[in-house]
Amino acid sequence: MVTGESDGRVEIRDARGEDFAAVGELTVEVYVGEGHVNPQSPYVAELADTATRAESAEILVAVRGGEVLGSLTMARPGTPYADIARPGELEFRMLAVSKRARGLGVGTALLRRVIDTARAEGFEAVVLTTMPTMQDARRMYDRFGFAHVPERDWRTMAGLPLTVMRLAL
Repeated sequence: MVTGESDGRVEIRDARGEDFAAVGELTVEVYVGEGHVNPQSPYVAELADTATRAESAEILVAVRGGEVLGSLTMARPGTPYADIARPGELEFRMLAVSKRARGLGVGTALLRRVIDTARAEGFEAVVLTTMPTMQDARRMYDRFGFAHVPERDWRTMAGLPLTVMRLAL
């Protein structure tokens, strides 16, 4: 499925400056529009600000025909966007897949790239935080073998529960 754009398939690559607005819009659309994040939350500005994220994290996009269908943020431990990564763990956050691209393997392809990157860079695990409302994503994480790490669960500033999952490599 993951090849060049010219044949109509999805390409997974690093986001470019011209992708940043679309990534921000898609991320807000998924997180706020689907009810995962309150529209009044200060987190909405962080979700929208792809340019700032790109300064200290790696933004991956899934693109077909010039359209951003999905994205996520990879953060190495000790960097500004690593909420939960410990030494030896690569974290990813803000996974967003357009509604019209769901079921096409976009999320799976993005997640495979994270796991491949983690292995290539010698990380011992990949970690993520998810929310109870993100059932589609949770099913994908379960398929990949991510395990819930309850002792690392945490809450948002508004008190919403967050679930930490880890895939040992």
